[in-house]
Amino acid sequence: MFLTNSDMVDLVDLRHRLHRRPEISGEERETAATIVDFLKPTGPDRIVTELGGHGVAAIYQGSEPGPTVLIRAELDALPIEELSDCDHRSEIPGKGHLCGHDGHMTILAGLARGLQRNPPKKGRAILLFQPAEETGAGAAAVMADPKFEEIVPDYAFSLHNRPGVPVGHARISEGAANCASRGIKIVLTGETSHASTPEHGRSPAPAIATLIPALTALGPGGPLDANFRLVTVTHIEIGEQAFGIAPGHGELWATLRTVNDAQMGALCEAAEKLAREAAEADRLSVEISYHDIFHHCENEPEAVAMLRRAMDEEKVPHGPTPPSRGSEDFGLFGRRSKSAMFLLGSGETAHLHNPDFDFPDDAIGPGARVFMRALRNLLGEARPQG
Repeated sequence: MFLTNSDMVDLVDLRHRLHRRPEISGEERETAATIVDFLKPTGPDRIVTELGGHGVAAIYQGSEPGPTVLIRAELDALPIEELSDCDHRSEIPGKGHLCGHDGHMTILAGLARGLQRNPPKKGRAILLFQPAEETGAGAAAVMADPKFEEIVPDYAFSLHNRPGVPVGHARISEGAANCASRGIKIVLTGETSHASTPEHGRSPAPAIATLIPALTALGPGGPLDANFRLVTVTHIEIGEQAFGIAPGHGELWATLRTVNDAQMGALCEAAEKLAREAAEADRLSVEISYHDIFHHCENEPEAVAMLRRAMDEEKVPHGPTPPSRGSEDFGLFGRRSKSAMFLLGSGETAHLHNPDFDFPDDAIGPGARVFMRALRNLLGEARPQG
């Protein structure tokens, strides 16, 4: 274990501080500043800030030519009220680190301590703290930032904690790791009327009633194979909160989900066709827009082999895992780099996004060990700093 007992005390304290002060996507200014304050004493050769928003990248440069290896964590929390009695519970009403990003950031902070003592011999190690993961906007913003061109990695690694897998255990497989998903927002506009004479207006209610089962039938779920489709209706709003007005406006929101990006286009086309047909049947206008767009994550075989080797050498038990239905804003990095994400067990705890979820401190060490071993295998070690 490259982290000392003193390091672990500091890291647990950092996670608890991050947990108390959650910030949602696009608002991670204080979180980024806390991370920068922790990173500076570890002596990175450079810290890039405001990367794709509030993103932070710490660069540890080797003295010899070699690959650039990026390890990524997420800065953002969720717009969910935390319901917990732990001492470090959220101090921000309506916001909470209920997905474990506080733990992911802390694992990378542990890597910073290790790189301070044993910097890479060759190439570069980059610790990336990405903004806006929960909305699917952060990776694209980071990669579109001109500053990213200075740190484009050859390899990109990440993790996500997984409730139900024992703490200190890992799961990883080649191929599809996380589904592609996006939110479709269908806005239907007709004409209001008196509730006693609905025939004098054009209500979107029948169209929405038709669309709910029709959209769901497009994506019934089932096995996570190449043909997997899942459509989940998430929000409906029709008319005014009044008994005397037949509605003239309605919205239907749904999440579309496929195993890979290639299947998403066809699912979007089918959903749009249904929406336009329903609108036309009731003489409604329709507007369709997409939000929270996540590309699927693909684990590249060579990158997976590197993580498995690190797990074996660090004696971290691991096994295979099917693709996750959940989406992850890491897939875009695989378009520029050999990339892989593994799942790190967070034990028998609440599910992700539950109001009482809390990342286990005991998972910090195993996660950091896997990444540090992968870095050392790829970049070597310079002489320890005195």
